Amino acid sequence: MAKRLLVAYGLWALGGPLGLHHLYLGRDSHALLWMLTLGGFGAGWLSDLWHLHHWVAVANSTSSQHRRAVPALSPVLLAGQVVVGTYFGLVAALALPWVPQLLAQPLAVGLGVLLTASVGEQSPKAHCVLTAAFLTSLLFQAQLLALLPSSMAAGMAAQRHHRYQHPAGPPLRLRARLFRLGMAYMAFAVPVGYSLLHSTAGALGWVGTIPMRSLQSLAWMLGLKAGPGGCTERQLWAYQVLGIPPGSGIEEVQRSYRELVKVWHPDHNRQRAEEAEQRFIELQEAYEALGGPRRAAAGGG
Repeated sequence: MAKRLLVAYGLWALGGPLGLHHLYLGRDSHALLWMLTLGGFGAGWLSDLWHLHHWVAVANSTSSQHRRAVPALSPVLLAGQVVVGTYFGLVAALALPWVPQLLAQPLAVGLGVLLTASVGEQSPKAHCVLTAAFLTSLLFQAQLLALLPSSMAAGMAAQRHHRYQHPAGPPLRLRARLFRLGMAYMAFAVPVGYSLLHSTAGALGWVGTIPMRSLQSLAWMLGLKAGPGGCTERQLWAYQVLGIPPGSGIEEVQRSYRELVKVWHPDHNRQRAEEAEQRFIELQEAYEALGGPRRAAAGGG
């Protein structure tokens, strides 16, 4: 069925950031890229307006439009590959902290570059792109600083080893294309969604203890609640850091300490390492402040 320019413009206006016009024109890789980046962070969606006429003509053409087998190098495409590769790597670092970064970051960078390089009628060699991303990341020991050089290396490999792709058979039905796009989108969105829910739940749980701790402290200062006998100011601070009422038992102190140490361990919070390290040190100091008298009491018993 011939593609109509007016329909393409309408889909661009109504659902352009989600890649609906690309889906209509059979440009599934471009559609997926727009779905994952909201239209190339907005800028790509706007620039599509000047290319729609050409893409409609290509979609309606029955013969190859390319005289040369190797596409020309494109600085614009390279810049897009670097931006998307860095974006994918950053998402992997934040959403997949339990996956070794030496695996997650270069893989995400390589997949981002491959997706960007596959838009339209071009196809890079996947093993060359992934190899460049992994080797560069290995040189930087998978630190966040490796995202940009890894993306640049993978992007240059994609530019060096890309070709025009030619249809190997009849086009897939719309249902099959939507299924493939949905699975690819879920592979990206599920880890991100899980990470956001986990972080939100932890933050809400910590914030939820603030009113109770504030009321307990106010009642103690006003004399409405007896303060724990023999507690020093530092021990009261330690109880507050651990999020438990003053005078809590040994079991409560140990339970709260272990839970908070897991939450704020620097290895689990690489995206905010400085804050996590400060909280981790505070927890250890608070535990030690309460552990001395409790160990003495336990020994005396």
